[in-house]
Amino acid sequence: MAEKRNIFLVGPMGAGKSTIGRHLADELHLEFYDSDQEIERRTGADIAWVFDLEGEEGFRKREEDVITDLTDKQGIVLATGGGSIISKNIRNRLSARGIVVYLQTTIEKQVARTQRDKRRPLLQTDDPEKVLIELSEQRNPLYEEVADYVVQTDDQSARAVANQIIDKINQ
Repeated sequence: MAEKRNIFLVGPMGAGKSTIGRHLADELHLEFYDSDQEIERRTGADIAWVFDLEGEEGFRKREEDVITDLTDKQGIVLATGGGSIISKNIRNRLSARGIVVYLQTTIEKQVARTQRDKRRPLLQTDDPEKVLIELSEQRNPLYEEVADYVVQTDDQSARAVANQIIDKINQ
């Protein structure tokens, strides 16, 4: 990898985008960004609060602005929010500005990985599994549409997945 390419991670909540992204950035000596963390840094508030105050629409607008800014950078690994790909602008931006890797996971793994996380506004419901199934039906085709590579994350460590992504990119 002579020139500094961007690697954008997409996928559902609990797929491991942030954790895998950090390993990937370390291995490739790139800067790591997480769009949700960047929104929190810029607003000075957590995602749940932004959701409460501005609704999902307000949050998505912020998310689009942040991802647009971050994709202008060169040589980064970006973990995107699970719902960011709803935006055609974001999908186009990711495709045009870097390599897109879809981190695939099962609903069971998502439930296990997100059940104690109070920072996911869409899952603050009596039936988070039902929500995850509905989201996967809406979003999985969009992840597939935008992905250059698809990597299954279920039974591997974050480091192993990061190495698998590097192998795919370097083929």
